Amino acid sequence: MSNLAALLDVLIVLGVVVSAILACHFEKLLSAVISLSVTGIFCAAAFLLMHAPDVAISEAAVGAALTPLIFIVALKKMRGGDD
Repeated sequence: MSNLAALLDVLIVLGVVVSAILACHFEKLLSAVISLSVTGIFCAAAFLLMHAPDVAISEAAVGAALTPLIFIVALKKMRGGDD
């Protein structure tokens, strides 16, 4: 069971790193915001595996839902969003 937990940890860290790198490399801002939201979801999963469910819920609410929503609304108001 320990090997399974270690494998899951590695996959989550890999997901965080890959989605963060993709957020930096996307040309369209909307794609970068979505990738940033995926990073928040992976971080929430990492916190959940570290037995911190309160932090995981906060990260899921703020990092994966609220912050991308604010960015998307700002993009739409600023220039009509990406086409």
